[in-house]
Amino acid sequence: MAVTAETVKTVRQRTGAGILESKNALEETGGDIEKAIESLRERGIAKGVKLSGKRGANDLNQGLIESYIHTGGRVGVLMELNCETDFVARTEDFKALAHNIALQIAAMNPAYIGIDDLPENPSEQDLEASLWDQPFIRDNGVTIKDLVTEAIGKLGENIKLTRFVRYEVGAD
Repeated sequence: MAVTAETVKTVRQRTGAGILESKNALEETGGDIEKAIESLRERGIAKGVKLSGKRGANDLNQGLIESYIHTGGRVGVLMELNCETDFVARTEDFKALAHNIALQIAAMNPAYIGIDDLPENPSEQDLEASLWDQPFIRDNGVTIKDLVTEAIGKLGENIKLTRFVRYEVGAD
């Protein structure tokens, strides 16, 4: 399949990647849009892992508080997502990431953010209650950690979920 301007545009719209990155991914995959998107996702995750490893969590003093109230008002989430600059915190990509994580928390009721927050001898149930390792509710092929790491690669800054609380009517 030939790489056309239309296929490049489609890949760009679905991934947020640049023109050249989209074109190169399409050329590498023989014009297959889905494979090109997966390739770009993997590169974004790899770039995010590299960036998050380089930069510590010391300078994550910007970000936003995201709230989500589920339809019917019986479940609510309040969470803090941090980044390095207020410029990134104001981007639509960062806001969308915060919203998606809040949706995940509302739907899956995790008890912990990640492995570092687990008790000393975690059970299998504790591991399943870790937000970072849960499959994303909108795409089961991606974990929340992958989603955040991909955003780090795309936005060029380290991102960290600092804390969250989930409320449910009638739950203790």
